Amino acid sequence: MTDRILPAGILILGSFILPFIHGKKKNIFIILLPAITFYIIWKLEPGTYLQVKFFGSHLTLLRVDKLSKVFGYIFSLNAFVAFIYSYWLDDDFQHISALLYIGSSLGVVFAGDLLTLYFFWEGMAVFSTFLILARRTEKSKSAGMRYIMVHIFGGLCLLAGIVMYIQQTGSMEFNYFSEANTATWLILLGFLVNAAAPPISAWLPDAYPESTVTGGIILSAYTTKTAVYTLVRGFPGWNILIIVGCIMTIYGIIYALLENDMRRILAYSIINQVGFMVCGVGIGTQLAINGTVSHAFCHIIYKALLWMSAGAVLYMTGRSKCTDLGGLYKTMPLTLLFGGIGALSISAFPATSGFTSKSMIIEGAVHEHMVWAWLVLQVASAGVFLHAGIKFPYFVFFAKDSGLRPGETNKSMLIAMGIMSFICIFLGVYPKPLYNVLPYEVHYNAYHLWHVITQLQLLMFSALVFFLFLPLLKRTETISIDTDWFYRKGGVIFYRLMDKGLNTLNDLCEEVFAKRLVGYIRDITISAPEKTTTTLMMAVWKAKGLPGEKVNQRKEFLNNGIRRGALPIGISAVMAVIFLVVISLFL
Repeated sequence: MTDRILPAGILILGSFILPFIHGKKKNIFIILLPAITFYIIWKLEPGTYLQVKFFGSHLTLLRVDKLSKVFGYIFSLNAFVAFIYSYWLDDDFQHISALLYIGSSLGVVFAGDLLTLYFFWEGMAVFSTFLILARRTEKSKSAGMRYIMVHIFGGLCLLAGIVMYIQQTGSMEFNYFSEANTATWLILLGFLVNAAAPPISAWLPDAYPESTVTGGIILSAYTTKTAVYTLVRGFPGWNILIIVGCIMTIYGIIYALLENDMRRILAYSIINQVGFMVCGVGIGTQLAINGTVSHAFCHIIYKALLWMSAGAVLYMTGRSKCTDLGGLYKTMPLTLLFGGIGALSISAFPATSGFTSKSMIIEGAVHEHMVWAWLVLQVASAGVFLHAGIKFPYFVFFAKDSGLRPGETNKSMLIAMGIMSFICIFLGVYPKPLYNVLPYEVHYNAYHLWHVITQLQLLMFSALVFFLFLPLLKRTETISIDTDWFYRKGGVIFYRLMDKGLNTLNDLCEEVFAKRLVGYIRDITISAPEKTTTTLMMAVWKAKGLPGEKVNQRKEFLNNGIRRGALPIGISAVMAVIFLVVISLFL
């Protein structure tokens, strides 16, 4: 029975019902929707269902296997906890946007063909934009516009690749792309835009921090992770992804260390963490793919936890910059505790979920003897602890005392953070339930003595570096220029060039063609018959030997006749013949 139910449809349908429910029932209803979705996904059997004929082809709306199910589990689980977190929120616009966005993400995960995937892919772009605009500030409006423009570009690349691929192969199935050609490169580019791969990555730290308190939690989980899913499905073993992933890990660290805004720190951290996943896809072995999928699963949990703690601070203080915060441990101890667990998890501290997932990717690089990739990932692991493990909680909750005494946040936020904290520790201590749902059988144990000692040494060294160089890491009121500078400034310059250039050209054309040329042609049209006829007839009269006075009289008479539109029949006939002769010469 459940094979007839599209998981995405539950949330999408729920978004249409939501406006008709009022009061606390609405909040309970929105929490139940992802819980029901999780149950439906759990009951799904492997196979393809809900196939629809479309112009002679078959669309597969529901393709179920271990890969799609594990992403379906975490997407619905994160939605469940995120809606608990936002239980206090009474904003249909945000709730409906979130349901449609999450539903579209699930649609991508279970899509069995490229056309269905593209339909839900574009839905994600549209509905996620609403979560940014929902903050209703000038910054969020501008960020939302830049966000959607970047995703339109990525969507067009994806669509062009899909059309070319279908023309080349005659198939719309979404599986592994074995051949590298223009079509598959365009599809890969479309996926990497959503993965926030540099240089097209600035949309993420530009837009996510401008979203609402709850919107940031939801945004952090889906767009980049659906991109990881599509890469795992379509491009495992593509070596270019190893390079892209390694660049992402370092890029995210550098900008996170430079950043002053706590939510922008977490946004850059997403790029860093997704870099590990992209690198794992590029390695392409079963161990690396399992590591990528498990890391995506755990990342959604601990990243949501970090965004929840940052959201609680923003909700209670109205501030987001590290230079405006500090000393909050005194009145927000539970938020600090839960945020600290998230910080340890993202840093892959033993007994947390990051330790049992991220290490599989690094181990995959070791097994394939990719020394340089292993080295970059190890450096990136140390960098994660610097910016997310220490910098975020230190500057937000400790550092200087800002004098803020907001008190602890509301219960629904604390309950949600408590659930995510429990999952982080549970999967760190006992990862078997996660390993059991991964695409391939897992033969990996993270808790080797040498691995635990090595990781602890790496983290302790990172902590030492942080506090030794603390004066250099203190944030000031500075702005870090990212690649979005090019389209922020470039867009304005382009607009001004087009405005001045095209409008100047329009004015010039109007002056030359609409006014002067048309006026000149009008004058010629009016005066040409009179002048031509007079000139020809005067030549005839002079040839006959008429005196000058007689010629002038006839000329005046002729001009008066032309102005009145009345000419002697003979003259009119002569002019008609001359006109025809001239026309024939040009033809």
